[in-house]
Amino acid sequence: MAKRRKVGNMLGLAVLATVYAKPMHPYEMASFLRERGKDRDMRIKWGSLYTVVGNLEKHGFLARAETVRDGGHPERTVYRITDAGREELKDWLRELIAVPEREQPKFEAALSVCGVLGPDEVTSLLRQRLAALDTEIAEEREALTRYTREVPRLFLIEAEYDLAIREAEAAWTRSFLDELTTGSFPDLMTWRNWYETGQTPPEIAELAERGGGTTS
Repeated sequence: MAKRRKVGNMLGLAVLATVYAKPMHPYEMASFLRERGKDRDMRIKWGSLYTVVGNLEKHGFLARAETVRDGGHPERTVYRITDAGREELKDWLRELIAVPEREQPKFEAALSVCGVLGPDEVTSLLRQRLAALDTEIAEEREALTRYTREVPRLFLIEAEYDLAIREAEAAWTRSFLDELTTGSFPDLMTWRNWYETGQTPPEIAELAERGGGTTS
């Protein structure tokens, strides 16, 4: 079970990992994270960066190293990671890597109630999604191949994981589409009749009465 963190915002993890290499001021942290594409790897709200840095300092994970002035810019506070911050970062990473946590993708939520739409429309929408996925997968493969020649693989494994997840989603979507278009999906006629008549099929009504409900 995941621990309750003093600073649980994933941006906190990114900040700790960034200053692990060297002390930085918040503007430099943001520039580094953007350059590394970390806003693709985790949900980052850039407007909360200074709040997160402040919270990390409050709980002893960051400490002020110095104040610098760069040209005409205002003074900037440079932060370094503390021993407690290093331990928190490592413990957090160990948990995230070892402990599976149930996530709720929006696509999964849509599939859970897709019966509101007719099977023909869902088929059309899935074709659109699959086309977009195939394009994104091709682009990611090309980028990954290019970066592999320039960047150590250690810094690309999250991109490999993201590509694998997208490929798995595309494979599942393609399989589901095949069932819908060939008519092999076992509940297709029930679904179609339900959508066209607006009358709940007896077997679905019975499930609802038993409390089993329906997922679509």
